[in-house]
Amino acid sequence: METINFATFRASDFEQMEKQFRINLINSLSGFKSVCLVGTQSKEGVTNLAIFSQVFHVGANPALMGMLVRPDSVRRDTLINLQETGFFTLNHIRADFFKEAHQTSARYDRSEFEAVGLTPFYTENIKAPYVAESYIRIGLSFAERHELAINGTVLIIGKVEEVFAPAECVAPDGYLDIEKAGTITCSSLDSYHITRRLARLSYAKPDKPLTEITGI
Repeated sequence: METINFATFRASDFEQMEKQFRINLINSLSGFKSVCLVGTQSKEGVTNLAIFSQVFHVGANPALMGMLVRPDSVRRDTLINLQETGFFTLNHIRADFFKEAHQTSARYDRSEFEAVGLTPFYTENIKAPYVAESYIRIGLSFAERHELAINGTVLIIGKVEEVFAPAECVAPDGYLDIEKAGTITCSSLDSYHITRRLARLSYAKPDKPLTEITGI
C-alpha cells in the first residue's frame, strides 16, 4: 500500500482560514457534482439563466428533483421567478458550451441568455425557458420550499413535468446514458470535468455475485 502524505483540516482550523481557501476547500468535499443551467422567467417575461451545482434526485414516484439556493438575503432572480410563475427548467451542460454556462454566474442587468449567447426555447407545458444547446432538458413545476435553519439555505423541490433526451441515449430498461449525451460534471465552484463510465452493475444482493450490465 502506497504511503500518502495527507493534509489534515479540523473544524477548529476553518475559522482561521483565508476566506477563499475555505470556500474552495469545503466546496470540493462532496466530490463530483451534478451541474445544470436553471432556466426561469419573470412575471413580466424576462428570461433568466443561472448555473447550479446543487441539484439532486429526490424521488421517482412521484418524480421529484431538489435544488439548493443560497440564502435569499439578497435578490435571487431564479428563486423569485420559479416561485412567482411556478416553473423552472434544468438543462444539462455539454463540453461545447461549459464556458458560457459558467459565465451565467456573473451579475447581469439583462437576460443571461442574451449576455452569454445561449438560445432559449419554450414548450406549451412549462412557463420557463429551456436551453436549446442542451441535449437533456427537464421541465419542472415548483412544489415546495424549505428554508434550512442552520444557515438560511433554501431547498426547492420541483415536480418533473416533462423530459427531453436523445432517443439513442435511453436504454430499454430506462437507464439514461448521460455520458453518451455529452453531459459534464463539476467539482468545487469552478472546475469542470468530462466523464468515463467504469461499468453498470447488477442490483446488489447478499447471495448473488455482481455482474456487469452490457449494452447502452
